[in-house]
Amino acid sequence: MGHESAGEITQLLQGWRSGDRKALDALLPVVYKELQRLAHFQLRKERPDHTLQSAALVNEAYLRLVGLNAPQWEGRSHFFAIAAQQMRQILVDYARRHRAGKRGGAVETLSLDDTGLLEPGKGKDLDIVALDDALKALAKIDPRKAQVVELRFFGGLNVDEIAEVLKVSVITVARDWSTARAWLHREMSRESSDGR
Repeated sequence: MGHESAGEITQLLQGWRSGDRKALDALLPVVYKELQRLAHFQLRKERPDHTLQSAALVNEAYLRLVGLNAPQWEGRSHFFAIAAQQMRQILVDYARRHRAGKRGGAVETLSLDDTGLLEPGKGKDLDIVALDDALKALAKIDPRKAQVVELRFFGGLNVDEIAEVLKVSVITVARDWSTARAWLHREMSRESSDGR
């Protein structure tokens, strides 16, 4: 996304926050490609026969974003971080419904190799619902570390973008990412060995 687009998005978000309906109407065409990129990023981690399409994920996330009361967008990165959170919740809800429909059948999995959440090359697939549960547990202990994982894994944001959204240093984000990754690996390994 170009520098002009980032500035334009920030202006439109500020207009939306101020109640300008025209700003909201103008926002979708400007952010649609980036939302599509986020959706593709999310869905490429899903199983190959996943029935939720990227256009549906984008549309559902956008509807949820538009439905937020008095959004307090701080800028482009913050908007896309919230969009990533919405997409995560949509995918988790979808996985939970799918699992319930199969009455304990096959578990939805995603590969964590692309983000380096686990050591590269291990080929470890994890249940998205289990990851969500582990992230919720981490959020109770250290909310910022959980946010770093969410923004990196679900949002596809890089370390600099995460630092901007969370208003912390790049070094802090890198340290949080490393610690959270180790914690999640340990937690999810423990859960899978406990048979949860």
